[in-house]
Amino acid sequence: MNQCECKIISEPSVENPFLILDKPSGLPSAPLFGGEKSALTWAIEKFPQIKLVHGKKPIEYGLLHRLDTATSGLLLIASSQESYDFFAMAQKKDEIIKYYKAGVDFSLYSDCSKSLEDEGFPPDSKIMKDLRQKVFDFSKDSLKLTFDLTLQSRFRPYGSNSSQVRPVTEESGRAAQKKSGEKLYKTKVVLHKPNYAICSISQGYRHQVRCHLAWLGLPVLGDFCYNKKYKEGENLDFRAIQIEFPHPVDGRIVKISC
Repeated sequence: MNQCECKIISEPSVENPFLILDKPSGLPSAPLFGGEKSALTWAIEKFPQIKLVHGKKPIEYGLLHRLDTATSGLLLIASSQESYDFFAMAQKKDEIIKYYKAGVDFSLYSDCSKSLEDEGFPPDSKIMKDLRQKVFDFSKDSLKLTFDLTLQSRFRPYGSNSSQVRPVTEESGRAAQKKSGEKLYKTKVVLHKPNYAICSISQGYRHQVRCHLAWLGLPVLGDFCYNKKYKEGENLDFRAIQIEFPHPVDGRIVKISC
């Protein structure tokens, strides 16, 4: 797939008033300014009716969610105002679920709580220490192939020009608390040996899954923001592989994978 070309997974129609794209890595989901190339502007060129939809922001039209520029995978775009309004309500009810596949390396796992705290992550709670210990035990258990867990936090911007984010919990300092919103974001994680995780979210914050995995001590391979072992030129091993949502016409649950 060309860096500026998306793959159409599902075309909009009267029966299915939405578009599902497979966005390549390196292409923004939506433009930050007029004229910037993005998955959304590419979609509007193919299906101009998307431009008639009034979305969360004027420049986003029917776009229901974003993927990080470096992340490839599935995007959902409403092609009518009725379907956008339906999806917006479904999002508030946690009925739109996004799934991601992340490459991780269990051999890199270590007691990372001190170094993470130095990098702006919250001081460890007993729950987080216990969770990391369970992940460590799982990595050493030759019989167990998967392990399920859930991470939960608020978030705040972090770093130069707020290029990263950090989890915020009750253990975070006063300055971090002031910079965070009130909303809790959950990431469900299923770890798979030898080298990947399937993560799912309903409500999403920028870099949520990547940051939560780094907080766990298992940063995504090739992650230039959250993996200290990143090497120049590595590709981010992170992809939006599935989206699940109620159909805006008949309400049935739709699951699309790539």
